[in-house]
Order: sequence, then structure tokens, then C-alpha cells
Amino acid sequence: MRFLIRVVINAFAIWVVTLIEPLRVDVIAFAPGETLQLVLTLLAVAALFAIVNTIIGTIIKIVAFPLYILTLGLISLVINGLLLWITAWLTQSWSWGLRVEDFWLGVVAALVISVLNWLFGIILRPQLKKRR
Repeated sequence: MRFLIRVVINAFAIWVVTLIEPLRVDVIAFAPGETLQLVLTLLAVAALFAIVNTIIGTIIKIVAFPLYILTLGLISLVINGLLLWITAWLTQSWSWGLRVEDFWLGVVAALVISVLNWLFGIILRPQLKKRR
């Protein structure tokens, strides 16, 4: 259930990023490209992004741990952009998926996605009941 919520939030965040024109990030929907196909494509790209972030992101974060210390965590921006770019690369050969035109704009797009995920994580986090 938690993975599905994460995928839906990622899909929404990716959709918001595609609306920001200067970032040049696009989602090419399944054929025939109507609203339902766009939503399904966003969900598929978000699921792939979550899997890439979980598997490859964890490995990169373990290997790059000294860089996290040296840059006080700022390398995470570049790593998140790299993970978004890897997701776009994986869907490149298909006729649908994510398209990121520039790596550094992908870093900015990944920052926007991270901020939206953080905000929705705070909003949707289950509240603990206080004991009296």
C-alpha cells in the first residue's frame, strides 16, 4: 500500500514538472495519447522511477557516501537528477515514457519532484495518537 501511495505521489510530481516549460521534461503517453493513457503512463514512469530510486539509488548512495560528507549532502541533488535521467534513458527505446532533454535541467526537475514528495509525505503521514 505504501508503495502505491509513493507511486501516485511521484506521478503527480512528475506531471507538475512536465507543466514547467523551461525544464524541458516531457511525458509521452501510450497511444492514442488521451487523458487515460497519460495518467497510466505517468503511473508507469513513476513506478519505474521508484524502482530505480530504490535499487540503483541505494547502491549509488552507499558508494557515494564520502561525497555526501564532503559536500554536506549537496551531491544528493546531482544523484537525484542522475536517477531521473536513468529513468528517462530506460524509457527512451519505447514509444512512450519520460524525456529529459538536459541533464542539469533534469537535476532541477528532480529537485522539484523531491520537494513535492517531501510536502505530500508530510501531509499524508499518519498521525500518531497521543497517550494521556
